[in-house]
Amino acid sequence: MKKIFSILLFSLSFHLVQAQSFANYPEKNITIIVGFPPGTATDTIARILAERFSNKLGKSFIIENKPGQGGSLGAGIAAQAIPDGHTLLLSATAPFATNPHLYAKLNYDSRKSFAPIGLVSWLPYVMVTNPKSGLNSMQDLIEKSKVEPNKYTFASIGNGSTSHLMMSMLTSQAEIKMTHIPYKGSSQSQTDLIGGQVDVTFDTVLTLMPHIKSGKLKALATGGLTRTSFAPDVPTVDELGLKGFNGGAWLGLFSPAGTPRPIVDRLHKELNTALEDPEIVKRMLGIGSEVLMSKNPSEFEEFIKVEYQKWGQRVKESGAKIE
Repeated sequence: MKKIFSILLFSLSFHLVQAQSFANYPEKNITIIVGFPPGTATDTIARILAERFSNKLGKSFIIENKPGQGGSLGAGIAAQAIPDGHTLLLSATAPFATNPHLYAKLNYDSRKSFAPIGLVSWLPYVMVTNPKSGLNSMQDLIEKSKVEPNKYTFASIGNGSTSHLMMSMLTSQAEIKMTHIPYKGSSQSQTDLIGGQVDVTFDTVLTLMPHIKSGKLKALATGGLTRTSFAPDVPTVDELGLKGFNGGAWLGLFSPAGTPRPIVDRLHKELNTALEDPEIVKRMLGIGSEVLMSKNPSEFEEFIKVEYQKWGQRVKESGAKIE
């Protein structure tokens, strides 16, 4: 009887201590790892959230940029962190849905190495060309490419990147052939596009809109099923005849697998509260990002599974592979 009582007492004490620990979260500054360089969409949104969380939770949220492998280097570092809620990851479609099918080896499993917290935003993509390219519309590009296969070039921010896969989807669906020119990032591809070295590209509205507004680039189509509020006059690829075409990038917040559920739930609540704040929404819209929320962590987890399958098929169809 004494033994049973001792076990019950120990169990009760353990859970009380654990509950107290969760109640005191966060107990120290929190690191948000971003697998992309400073100034990118993911980095900018991470800093908006870090500022908000720091003010609301009373601890500093510090951004650490760990670019490489299309975002997967940072994801791998976050996956190996202590799962106590003090190391988080703000990541995108590629490290979780694309790269696992693209890279021969990654040091994490996108479906098992993380505790998904919640969706954050949707980054619409737009296809652009140089105004001097002679391409007046998406239909014009398709018609001319059918007459002269591989004459026209498209830039991407890397082999197997979202920009590459979306152009691969377009050329496949339109039954045309174009020459792929991969770059190491958006700034390089845009510089050559503006300079006329390449003909078209698909990239985020966030990075391309300044060039569209200045007249340096011309928008041909957007990648979602519905028009984006950032470019309401630009038709979708679907509208222009390639039915069902749908692509873009999402951002989400993660913690390492094994993070206690009360902490995950707390962070999800804080995240969604932030995303409902008109000031946060305004700031995100101001940089070309639409708010995208999940009802709970489990819904986000299921979303990732669907994305993993969808983008895996697109990688397979593109033939892209990185050793």
